[in-house]
Amino acid sequence: LQKSKLLTFVFHNLDLVILMVLILPRRGSNVSLVLDMSALGSVEPLSVAVVTPREAAAREYLLAAGRPLTRPQLRDIVVNTHKLHAEFAEIPMNFIDPKELDVPNHGTKNRYKTILPNPHSRVILKSKSCNDLLSSYINANYIRGYLGNEKAFIATQGPMVNTVNDFWQMAWQEEAPVIVMITKLKEKNEKCVLYWPEKRGIYGRVEVLVNSIRECEHYTARSLTLKCGNQTRVLQHYWYTSWPDHKTPDSTMPLLQLMEDVETDRRTAAAMGPVIVHCSAGIGRTGCFIATTIGCRQLQLEGVVDVLSITCRLRADRGGMIQTGEQYEFVHHALSLYEARLSAETGQ
Repeated sequence: LQKSKLLTFVFHNLDLVILMVLILPRRGSNVSLVLDMSALGSVEPLSVAVVTPREAAAREYLLAAGRPLTRPQLRDIVVNTHKLHAEFAEIPMNFIDPKELDVPNHGTKNRYKTILPNPHSRVILKSKSCNDLLSSYINANYIRGYLGNEKAFIATQGPMVNTVNDFWQMAWQEEAPVIVMITKLKEKNEKCVLYWPEKRGIYGRVEVLVNSIRECEHYTARSLTLKCGNQTRVLQHYWYTSWPDHKTPDSTMPLLQLMEDVETDRRTAAAMGPVIVHCSAGIGRTGCFIATTIGCRQLQLEGVVDVLSITCRLRADRGGMIQTGEQYEFVHHALSLYEARLSAETGQ
């Protein structure tokens, strides 16, 4: 009876339904349309997946929003923090509903229950059993790079005790040349477990050996050798420890230096896979690092940068990337400093 009432409403108000679809809120709008069916009582959901007007508007925004900044405009915008925060507030988070993940018990492998990998771009671990969905699950997403090249990065959460083996399996499977860690192990609460060995460790099928350690002011670089079966591979691990808890750093210079070291390693590495980046949840500081890397490349090659578009693309791949307005502002400051250095080098 309930379904019959719903279908009768839809059929007799088809023009209204079509009109609602045609006048979906445009990008940047805070207006959303809601069809209130509460008068019909609770009805069972139809088997066909329904995209709500709000979801459709969010998708459109993430696909289309952008604001390219010339070098002078970038210099001006960093002092207009109100405008930056207002712009950031308009960007849809694009978090997913847990029901969208068809992996039983996936919650046991998530550090935060609300931070989940978006299904279309999530990393799937190769499993011996195609029926064991949980063994193929890791809270990680492929992230597109500059010009949208696929799988330039992997954004993931900080490993947990029960996901360390999964993490190293992913690093091996994806042929990652570099791992970037932007969190302390503990900041009030546990943010990440110590997932690498002092000298040698075995994690599932992957053996990890520490070749050398280089201490810098703001981060520690380790050269690692990974072994699996009769194959070996070298990987660089960067542990950035100067990011304060619940704040952004006072200076963007250390992050830019880290980015340049990582890019140098990526270009010279034998492994051609994505750079793995993680903090604790894998969205805030991780998003800042990836957005800054992409933005610097865009500035270098095009002379403009579109942080809004970059952020939207990151969130299309993994919900919540660049978590706060302060982080959005920090990315702009990092890019402004990079632009100033480019201008000094080129005399522009």
